[in-house]
Amino acid sequence: MSSFSLSSFACHVFSLLLTFLLVLSCLFSNFSLSAAAKRSSSHVYVSHHHHSHSGHHNHPHPAAASDDSNPRLYRAFLALQAWKHVIYSDPYNITTNWVGPSVCNYMGVYCSPSLDDPKIQVVSGIDLNHRDIAGFLPEEFGLLSDLALIHLNSNRFCGILPQSMANLTLLFELDLSNNRFVGPFPTVVLSLPTLNYLDLRYNEFEGPLPPELFSKKLDAIFVNNNRLTSVIPATLGGSSASVVVFANNNFGGCLPPSIVNFAGTLEELLLINTSLSGCLPQEVGFLYKLRVLDVSYNKLVGPIPYSMTGLSHLEQLNLAHNKLTGIVPAGVCCLPNLANFTFSYNYFCEEEGTCQNLTSKGIAFDERRNCFPEKPYQRTQKECNAILEHPVDCFEYPCDSGSASASAPSIAAVPAATPLSSPPSAAAPTYT
Repeated sequence: MSSFSLSSFACHVFSLLLTFLLVLSCLFSNFSLSAAAKRSSSHVYVSHHHHSHSGHHNHPHPAAASDDSNPRLYRAFLALQAWKHVIYSDPYNITTNWVGPSVCNYMGVYCSPSLDDPKIQVVSGIDLNHRDIAGFLPEEFGLLSDLALIHLNSNRFCGILPQSMANLTLLFELDLSNNRFVGPFPTVVLSLPTLNYLDLRYNEFEGPLPPELFSKKLDAIFVNNNRLTSVIPATLGGSSASVVVFANNNFGGCLPPSIVNFAGTLEELLLINTSLSGCLPQEVGFLYKLRVLDVSYNKLVGPIPYSMTGLSHLEQLNLAHNKLTGIVPAGVCCLPNLANFTFSYNYFCEEEGTCQNLTSKGIAFDERRNCFPEKPYQRTQKECNAILEHPVDCFEYPCDSGSASASAPSIAAVPAATPLSSPPSAAAPTYT
């Protein structure tokens, strides 16, 4: 076992130990109160009016925050105190003022009027981005049932996500990126009815992606830079995502034709370094809203699908570091919005029409290490022949339907050539 895995295992064990100690310390002092609060939290308040929760949050007067007649703030108090007890490193002293029942005055905690009763203040947001806090999320986290946004990126939270998070039925944004969460894909997030933005990148989640993820009405799905394995699910249906980032996992297999189900919404698709094999399906060319497509650092073979000549909104196309062959079609090079076209480190043997002079169109490009005759910085004839003597028929090419071995080494992160989109309200994680 690597030191990295040992660190994750130790973190998980320490999380369980802290939970056990917390239960012992709280058993006699607040058992009945916690039980009552949990019973009360089962009454969920479902609403789709996110902007009332996640816009500008005003801290109420301390008296309002500590009003004993507000059971929802009291449940939040129980949850935040339980959380504070399992935070074991807080270098910026963010949680130092998490004392007493006035939770709306806690640093990083935001309150706003309740959606179902504007006269009642509730905890609607938690923003602890870039605070380097170490700890985990206790089961009491589910008492924060009025949360609309959780931003915890760039900390050292570890362990698994508590199942009680299913109570967060108003949650709109969940950003857990750049932490040390472990375990299989956290299926608890699939039960959140109003979730719109999901960012799990740069953690240690492992195993397959559940197909149900792509039936959620999510606008953004970031699962890059984890330890996810197995193929991308063959069924990708019903998603409304505009941004999907799979990069730097160990999926293997082919990109399924069902990717076409994203056609009505998808603008950015990043599949960098995911061990994809086989041919790019023609259905990629039906993603008519695409602005960014990056499939670099994979094992793709065969030609560029002709259907891609219809991607009129495409601005950035990266096909580098694969085993693609055939012609670079003029229809792709003539796309009206194309600004950056990278197709280096493949086995293309001919550039059609405009593709021979992309500079004249103002397109940044990289064509190195292909098999173009009389062009500089190309592969040797021997390298080219080894691939070109065995042309690929994409209609008959077998796709690897197996999953990556659980013992396979984690893939080294390959930096994306394009920035990964985030909404203004969610800070992007540090790419290190």
